[in-house]
Parts: sequence; structure tokens; C-alpha cells
Amino acid sequence: MEEGPVTAPVAARSSASVERKDVRFLWLDLTRKCQLKCEHCLNESSPEGDHGEMTREDWVRVLNEGAASGVRAVQLFGGEPMLHPNALELVERALDHGMKIEVYSNLVHVSNAWWGILQCRDVSLATSYYSDVPEEHNKITGRKSHGRTKSNIAEAIRLGIPVRVGIIDCGGGQRVEEARRELIALGVKNIKTDHVRPYGRAACGQKQNAEGLCGRCGDGRAAVGPDGNVSPCVFSTWLSVGNVLDSSLEDVLVGDAMIAAGVLIRSNVRMGDNGDDDDDDDNDDECTPGFPGSECTPRN
Repeated sequence: MEEGPVTAPVAARSSASVERKDVRFLWLDLTRKCQLKCEHCLNESSPEGDHGEMTREDWVRVLNEGAASGVRAVQLFGGEPMLHPNALELVERALDHGMKIEVYSNLVHVSNAWWGILQCRDVSLATSYYSDVPEEHNKITGRKSHGRTKSNIAEAIRLGIPVRVGIIDCGGGQRVEEARRELIALGVKNIKTDHVRPYGRAACGQKQNAEGLCGRCGDGRAAVGPDGNVSPCVFSTWLSVGNVLDSSLEDVLVGDAMIAAGVLIRSNVRMGDNGDDDDDDDNDDECTPGFPGSECTPRN
């Protein structure tokens, strides 16, 4: 049985000093609906998933409140964010607020409307890739998706859309380097690799904890899920710091629960000089789970 979100113990709130940063980056974790059923999906999205309890008005309010509190960049995430009925409007709203937007899609299907908005200034695209061999890629995603994803990566490059690709190494001799070479041949310049993290399906029934996190979760960033729960990042959705259906986004982001979560995470993660505590303003949408620090690009 899936466990509900937990919160950091109250005692942790005063057990350490945490330097707080204003949240400038938000994951808008829109949906658990996805055409794929990846064997390692961090939030167990699937074709049977849904869009949760957050309404259009709720997501618009989150964007408005985020802009008012200093959020300057968002990533549309899921599941497959392009399947959410209000996702296009949310991109437009974010652009109206002067935010930068990244859409993290599996690129199985991209409509003409999406191709149009992806070509807007301050909008970029990200996806996951697994192998240059279709059968290996498809085994991981649970569907014959390789050809569509590869074709749409090539189309994005042709249209001049900034593309970022994360190669997730699921083990077993996966053709990671061959996949990287294939992506380079397609014209992708921003490629990062990581191994599977122990969350969602990849947890294999184990209790989720902070040991697989990078330690920067909640530090200038946060995630809002389809149920309204706010967490320090998309890997730590099991650690709720509040809910925007009950409180304003700003109240959640500056609340005691967020501070407690930061203390709990940092007390369970080995921090080193591998980039985990990097303050680079241009890296607000990145985290590096694990130790030593990896080049993880969060994605189901």
C-alpha cells in the first residue's frame, strides 16, 4: 500500500540552522497521467493516472502567487504535462509573468499548438532517453516510444527549440554511451546522465527516505503536485510541507514545515564539494541527488 506524505518531526525544526533562500524555481507537477509506464517512474505515473485535485483556477493562483513571491522559472512536469488540459494556458500565464519555462515531456506526441508555444522565447524542452536500440528503450518505457521520442527530438532541434536530454541508466549493461552518441548526432548539445533513484516504482516497495536526495531540495526551489501538496522537490513528494489547497503558496514556502524538511534532508544526506551546495543562479532548475554528486535531471 502506498504511504501518504509525511512531515519532518517538529524537533528537527530547532535542531539545526538552515539558511533559507527565496524560492525562485517551481516544479509544476501537473499530472500522474502518462502514455508510458516507465519501470523506474519516480511518481508511478501511467495511462491509468489522473490530473489530481488541482483545478485550472488552483494552478493559475499558484503561478500568480509564485510570481508575487519572486519565482522566476518553472518546469511543467508529470506524468506527461502535455496531456494536462490547462498546460498550454499555464505556459502562457508564466510567460506573462516574465518567467522562464521548461516543459519536461516524454515527446511521444507533440501537437501543433505545443510546437508553436515551444518556439516562444524563454520556453525550452526537456526529455528522457535510454538507448539507441529501440527494443531496449521501449522495454524501459513500457511502450514502443523510441521512434516517436527520437523523431520529436530531431524536430525540436530543427525548429531551434532549446532541448535538454537526460539519459537515465537503469543498469544491466544499458547502452548509455551509445545513446549519448546518437543524441549528439541528432544535434543535442545539453545531455546529462544519471542512474535510477530509489523513489516511486524504483523503490521496489522500500520505505522512501532522504538518503537518495542531493541535499539542495527546498533550497530556492519547491514542487507543487496534482493533489496540491508542496514538497522540497519532485523526488521528495513523500515529504509534504503543506498544501496550496489549504494555504497560500507563500505561506507554505516560508512555513515551519519547509524549514523542518530542509533540516531533515540535510541531516540524512552527505554534503560534499561536488556541486551539491552550488549557489550558481543559472542552475536553479537542477539538483544533484546522491553522493558523490551526479548530473541528475529530475524526471519520471
